[in-house]
Amino acid sequence: MGKLFAKVVSVHLGTEGNLGKVPAKYLQTELDGFVGDRHRSFSRENWAHDKQAEGVVRRNERHWSAISIEELAQIERDMDLKEPLTAASIGVNICLSGVPSFSRLPKGTIFKFPSGAELMVEEYNPPCKEMGEKLAITYTTNSGKDLIFSDFSKAAKLSRGLIGVVEVAGRINVGDDVKIMPYIQPRWLT
Repeated sequence: MGKLFAKVVSVHLGTEGNLGKVPAKYLQTELDGFVGDRHRSFSRENWAHDKQAEGVVRRNERHWSAISIEELAQIERDMDLKEPLTAASIGVNICLSGVPSFSRLPKGTIFKFPSGAELMVEEYNPPCKEMGEKLAITYTTNSGKDLIFSDFSKAAKLSRGLIGVVEVAGRINVGDDVKIMPYIQPRWLT
């Protein structure tokens, strides 16, 4: 897989105590994350699905989250939502267009922005129960069927986006063109 190109559709910041994010005009990246975002930090306490013991402080691999507009639209269709599903409503920092299989980009992939900012993929962003519960009470379906928390997990199982770390500080603007450099295993390892 060679270079890919995308465009920034929207950017968002997360506030304390809120699963969603609020729209922004740009994101200022520093080496510990996005200025003003609740996930900004070099370290974090472990979560329930982490392998460390409760209360362990570990490296923060989640400075940012991103999804493609194409995947977001597919989740919306699969959930049969009446209202548009937005990147902000599912707690994502960056929404890109132009990469339909965005969630399948490998760990180590680099996103390069015009300002010089670079983000590196750490892992896939799995759908969580809490977000599913929030969406189930916030959204309605075209069919009139009530949503349950697991509807989001089923619809977003392989398309919830990616999370990662800041490699190079800079600014990310709505409308930026993004060069995506998918990780390729070195030939000497094959």
